Amino acid sequence: MKHSIQSIFIFGLSALLLIYLKRQGAILLLPNSFINIMVGIIILTIWNEIHFFIVHRVMHLPFFMKRVHKIHHHSKVPTVFAVYSFHWFEALLLSTVPLTIAVFIPLSAVAIFLYPLVSILLNFAGHCNYRFGNGKGPSWRLFGSKHNAHHFKFANHYGFASGIMDKLHKLIIPKINQRKK
Repeated sequence: MKHSIQSIFIFGLSALLLIYLKRQGAILLLPNSFINIMVGIIILTIWNEIHFFIVHRVMHLPFFMKRVHKIHHHSKVPTVFAVYSFHWFEALLLSTVPLTIAVFIPLSAVAIFLYPLVSILLNFAGHCNYRFGNGKGPSWRLFGSKHNAHHFKFANHYGFASGIMDKLHKLIIPKINQRKK
């Protein structure tokens, strides 16, 4: 509970930084039309997949796993209570999703402030210890059921709500290693 409250506080502070950057002119906002809100949520969801994968892979490096990410993995069988159970440093990194995209791509304010709701729902799906669908096909990969297995094995399935980044990583890394030889 202590780590979750601390993480929620840190995520909340990132909203203040967004407001500050908007007031400084570093972030441009689009009008809050239905299409801008929907496109913004889609962009944030895609960016969150990429951002989360990178941060999560770094957290599994031995240095960070021993000192930071182990707190999240105390839940070997994840529950919704593990959703925000992070070391403060990991929470800080994960809270930067809107900050790291909004300075480059204009989004609507409503999309930025609705996205945490979308994110938490996807996060609940990945930590609710329930397999969506039959365990095969897109319904299983889409809702983060593989993240349950990740908590148990501590390896594989580093993505957020889908397995797309894991698949790309498996395709790209072997090719890079082959070029080095």
